[in-house]
Amino acid sequence: MTALRRGLGRLRWYVRQFTGEAKWDDYLLRCAAAGTTPMSRREFERHRDQHRETSARSSCC
Repeated sequence: MTALRRGLGRLRWYVRQFTGEAKWDDYLLRCAAAGTTPMSRREFERHRDQHRETSARSSCC
């Protein structure tokens, strides 16, 4: 049973890293440590999308 739980825990960690869900949690922890008010989840996702679009490392042309 513990091996199954361990395996499911690792799978959960991998899925959260892959989908970016862990980034939100990390952001909330940083805000709490700094004592700042976090932006909403929607604003956070918009900011991440904008950052990805403007800081592209390579282009097709």
